[in-house]
Amino acid sequence: MDATPELDPDLLDKVVNLAKRRGFVFQSAEIYGGFRSTYDYGPLGVNMLRNVKNAWWRSMVQTRHDIVGLDAAIMGPSAVWAASGHLETFTDPLVDCLVCKERWREDKIDGVCPNCGSTNFTSPRAFNLMFKTQAGPVEGEGSTAYLRPETAQGIFTNFANVLSTTRKKPPFGIAQIGKSFRNEITPQNFVFRTREFEQMEMEYFVRPDSADEWYRYWIDARFNWYLDLGIPEALLRKHEHAKEDLSHYSKGTTDVEFLYPWGWDELEGVANRGDYDLSQHSKFSGVALDYFDQAANERYTPYVIEPAAGATRALLAFLLAAYHEDEVEGETRTVLRLDWRLAPYQVAVLPLSKKPELEGVSTEVLNSLQPHFMCDYDVTQSIGKRYRRQDEVGTPYCVTIDFETLNDRAVTVRDRDTTTQVRVPIADLTHHFWNLSTS
Repeated sequence: MDATPELDPDLLDKVVNLAKRRGFVFQSAEIYGGFRSTYDYGPLGVNMLRNVKNAWWRSMVQTRHDIVGLDAAIMGPSAVWAASGHLETFTDPLVDCLVCKERWREDKIDGVCPNCGSTNFTSPRAFNLMFKTQAGPVEGEGSTAYLRPETAQGIFTNFANVLSTTRKKPPFGIAQIGKSFRNEITPQNFVFRTREFEQMEMEYFVRPDSADEWYRYWIDARFNWYLDLGIPEALLRKHEHAKEDLSHYSKGTTDVEFLYPWGWDELEGVANRGDYDLSQHSKFSGVALDYFDQAANERYTPYVIEPAAGATRALLAFLLAAYHEDEVEGETRTVLRLDWRLAPYQVAVLPLSKKPELEGVSTEVLNSLQPHFMCDYDVTQSIGKRYRRQDEVGTPYCVTIDFETLNDRAVTVRDRDTTTQVRVPIADLTHHFWNLSTS
């Protein structure tokens, strides 16, 4: 077995600093002192987060015939969460330190307060993680509602609707990307664990006797998705939960784990949820949520295989894996070696000078690329400093327009990772980048 790679102990601090300084992630409500564990995604962050979600959607929905999409409501009635078990079991053990008064999850502190080192705590008590609210114009007169703690339940409650409108039959899946909310006791590690986050979940409905086969299939498929998008295999592993650690509904759960600066931690979970969810919602709602197989003349409640990933957690893992420091022309540079599909900008257009004679052709180049790629346009400071700025935010290619462009109608294309430069005719530029992106 390969040795665990050594990580820079300051890596998280470096990425957090870069994220703030370059416009990936901001502290929410920062001008008011910030709102704990809540973040806003800046101009580069929103691009990258969209790219992460688009890559997932392409892999899970666009390039498959057996999975369809859904966008369910964020707020739901109590009945949904009673059926799912969240009202009764979605809790963490909460303890208070008797010395410094900080609150912690009991299962995360190993008997010692991380703040002051005390071992004196209150007795643990169950703390429900759901955000509760009131639906209705007058407080106390409406019905109790909850912000969803996961996107899965909206898929289960729409199972019959999707089945009847798409004419799908098992095995088939329903995919969803959306916000979820958990009132975490101890949010931590930047955007890794927050109270508001974005999930990418898919529920795959299968015959009960094929569930284990599909469970293994989706573990491998999801692991390979991260490899394909550039995370080194040495930073990933599969961790299968012991039977005593499984959720009450799970017949098997395996996490795809990433080697974060604080150690191995969950990046994505793949679970065999059995028929728990459909059976529960059928029982509580009185609506049949089973499937009749005409060919086999058999009716059954499908088992569900669930790959569930965090979009914001994945973004952090991609940033950490991509962060590098190397030396170029005797100077240390910071570079994000992000996959082309994830980078906030795929191409940066850089006129060598602000002089008007370059403005027209630079605008022409930008306009020709923008319909196909997310582009940046930068005319400030020396070309070397602009290259460094683009390296730092992960832009794979820079296009430099110089005075020779006015004569030969060609531009210089610089590669982020190798720093090599080639001359490409403007007329061939879009085709040139399409070739690079698919090679």
